[in-house]
Amino acid sequence: MGLFLGLGIGGIALLILSLVFGGVLESVFDGALDGLFDGWLSLPVVAGFVSMLGFTGAIVLGSTGLGAGAAAAAGAVAGAGAGGLTYRFGRALQRGGGRAPTKDDLVGVAGTVVTAIPAGGYGEVLLRLAGQPVKCAARADGPLGRGAEVWVTAAPSSTAVTVRAVER
Repeated sequence: MGLFLGLGIGGIALLILSLVFGGVLESVFDGALDGLFDGWLSLPVVAGFVSMLGFTGAIVLGSTGLGAGAAAAAGAVAGAGAGGLTYRFGRALQRGGGRAPTKDDLVGVAGTVVTAIPAGGYGEVLLRLAGQPVKCAARADGPLGRGAEVWVTAAPSSTAVTVRAVER
């Protein structure tokens, strides 16, 4: 049982190392297998397999009358499942969910003036783009005071916008 617990603890230690050092440990073997097992031999996947193999083997060995061979087999099955789930979760995280916002995404966004906009000059507005606050330089047709609600009508660049006052 000590061997199985050692594998489980070693897998957890390997997982911690992979989280702390990121891709540094993986870069040591970069290109060694030329992408043969791309992602399947990443440190988190190997750590998930080894720790699940060890802990499942220890549980089976300690709680049943089965021998070390059966405990290792059960641990290998559980480890393969944990490794597969870790691989799929990692791939889902790498895929991401979208694209970076562009200046065209600013048009039509509502915001608030944070630095007064003088006639013919620039002020600043705070906009919410994809749920994130974005502060931009802003121009308007007429003067707008601090706190005025505005609507973006054009975006000449990613940091400058043209706005109009929201009329209620």
